[in-house]
Amino acid sequence: MASHIVGYPRMGPKRELKFALESFWDKKSSAEDLQKVAADLRSSIWQQMAAAGIKYIPSNTFSYYDQVLDATSMLGAVPPRYGWNGGEIGFDTYFSMARGNASVPAMEMTKWFDTNYHFIVPELGPDVNFSYASHKAVDEYKEAKALGVDTIPVLIGPVSYLLLSKPAKGVEKTFSLLSLLPKILPIYKEVIAELKAAGALWIQFDEPTLVLDLDSHQLQAFTAAYAELETTLSGLNVLIEAYFADLTAEAYKTLTELKGVTAYGLDLVRGTQTIELIKSNFPKGKYLFAGVVDGRNIWANDLASSLSTLQALEAVVGKDKLVVSTSCSLLHTAVDLVNETKLDDEIKSWLAFAAQKVVEVNALAKALAGQKDEAFFTANASAQASRKSSPRVTNEAVQKAAAALKGSDHRRATNVTARLDAQQKKLNLPVLPTTTIGSFPQTLELRRVRREYKANKISEDDYVKAIKEEIKKVVDLQEELDIDVLVHGEPERNDMVEYFGEQLSGFAFTVNGWVQSYGSRCVKPPIIYGDVSRPKPMTVFWSSTAQSMTKRPMKGMLTGPVTILNWSFVRNDQPRFETCYQIALAIKDEVEDLEKAGINVIQIDEAALREGLPLRKSEHAFYQKWAVHSFRISNCGVQDTTQIHTHMCYSNFNDIIHSIIDMDADVITIENSRSDEKLLSVFREGVKYGAGIGPGVYDIHSPRIPSTEEIADRINKMLAVLETNILWVNPDCGLKTRKYAEVKPALSNMVAAAKLLRTQLASAK
Repeated sequence: MASHIVGYPRMGPKRELKFALESFWDKKSSAEDLQKVAADLRSSIWQQMAAAGIKYIPSNTFSYYDQVLDATSMLGAVPPRYGWNGGEIGFDTYFSMARGNASVPAMEMTKWFDTNYHFIVPELGPDVNFSYASHKAVDEYKEAKALGVDTIPVLIGPVSYLLLSKPAKGVEKTFSLLSLLPKILPIYKEVIAELKAAGALWIQFDEPTLVLDLDSHQLQAFTAAYAELETTLSGLNVLIEAYFADLTAEAYKTLTELKGVTAYGLDLVRGTQTIELIKSNFPKGKYLFAGVVDGRNIWANDLASSLSTLQALEAVVGKDKLVVSTSCSLLHTAVDLVNETKLDDEIKSWLAFAAQKVVEVNALAKALAGQKDEAFFTANASAQASRKSSPRVTNEAVQKAAAALKGSDHRRATNVTARLDAQQKKLNLPVLPTTTIGSFPQTLELRRVRREYKANKISEDDYVKAIKEEIKKVVDLQEELDIDVLVHGEPERNDMVEYFGEQLSGFAFTVNGWVQSYGSRCVKPPIIYGDVSRPKPMTVFWSSTAQSMTKRPMKGMLTGPVTILNWSFVRNDQPRFETCYQIALAIKDEVEDLEKAGINVIQIDEAALREGLPLRKSEHAFYQKWAVHSFRISNCGVQDTTQIHTHMCYSNFNDIIHSIIDMDADVITIENSRSDEKLLSVFREGVKYGAGIGPGVYDIHSPRIPSTEEIADRINKMLAVLETNILWVNPDCGLKTRKYAEVKPALSNMVAAAKLLRTQLASAK
């Protein structure tokens, strides 16, 4: 019985690629140095899978930034502003598209489906001259082959590529991106022909958009694309991967009738209903790559249950046509549990990271073939039983408090207009008040202090002294820049979710459980294994300390319940909303303690609220109801004069704008600049928003420093659709990934732009 892995993490077990990328971007190392690190990582991944017994090993799932950007490079779809003149796309052009440069901004970045991974959105139009401009897929196939590993090259499928794109600036928003299929398919044909010539026997097309709500025209595009590619694909085994949700009956029919396709890879973890479609009608003679090992969570597979599912499927598709696989790429999970030396043995026995999932896939394939490793299956069954019965998982008081939430919608008693009036009397802010989102640059010295404190190399007194000094530096800088509502800069936090999880019960933490978010940015999601509660205050000391250093309002900075949930590895033994309500109650306790400590502005970040939106519209209403309710629970007990902010970043918000309004926050700051001010279109279309709002005026994920004039122009665009008295001026997101040499001039220009507009507004009266 064969086994397959959809894709694998790229950063390396100790984030080797991250450090190599940042060294290259900082001009501390050469392109050759970066390529050497990348080649070593690829070699290690391929050989590890081969040694584990995996038959179908992917190549071209490695990326220096993002796999969709790799496809854009392959197709030569470089926006004109980057000055690319043809030929093989090099690092300069590639990273300019991803990160921007001194003269031009980066391309838009948004969430990959409902994950915390981000992709670079292609900008397309009728005048794009596509050309075969990156031979990466072929080069990496040959590279693996030279190491003695025959791989399945992986490409983003042509239809998904177009459906994930957007019309370029200046192109009509109604432009049909699918009309470009005839222009990109010749490039795909060239790549396929080269892969065949290099000896490839299989090819994998990732078409995850098949799980979305597609109309007949969109489904027909899949049929047309693969019919056009059929002749070129002749002689190859063709695998189509669709993941992250169930397929509709129409999408399943379209997929299984595609011309020239040999195999279908389906997510049977998040797509449990797809199993019924397979059982009712699976095409004879085709392969099913059954994704029964979860590629998006870190819990050990229930091997007995998965084996039972596989045996039922084997009876449908045939013994020689069933391949055991992961549900999706393992990109979304941590790399290797072996590197976790501080997790206690009980919790560790419940987990499986990417390396362990590779072993699970192979163990299931062998068991299906009659070579079951009884000891491995017995140990797995014991771990499953231990997790179900462990007393550390359940807290009856927490469950009772969460159950008591039913029957109330937890809205604040006064409407937002009246609250804003009460808050303005207390805060006395100018028109177009300025603020930042929370974090300030995390310097090497600051990281050293935190690292040494965690390792018990410095005392708590020395640590507190160092953090206070950093807070004072950040407060002084903001006062010098004349920012209106200040932040303390979060120097005590490495990560906005990890910091809170470390202080909440029911969470566990890893040392090296890093997961790529975008580019070199990695996050270390906490593991929610049990019921959640707050044993003691988490941020009150630092916020109070910061407020004592200034007479200006100081924001208390919290991460919201939905974001903590969506940016964690969440327990899978109860519904997600139940866990979210538990977190909301813990954050509610913290909010009320901050208010008692004299903090009049409290920001509860819900950066990931949109990210958790289910992929199918039929499931949207239920998610939005409990997610928004969770946010309201967290702050429903404060006085009218306490101003509640929230923040959201890097997602498509327009389709949930009414849920955002329903959150009933006093002020929302929200990403706007990198997405070509897409957010403003909802207000142009007549959506009325009465609370405070700060659409970001510049993109913090690019090193580029915007001018005062550019920022003022953005603010004017906002004033065209938003009332002056509700508009805030702020960056798109937190500043922790930037350097002070970038932050100071950018914020200075931002404040200057706000003052310029205030003067103009005053003179216009």
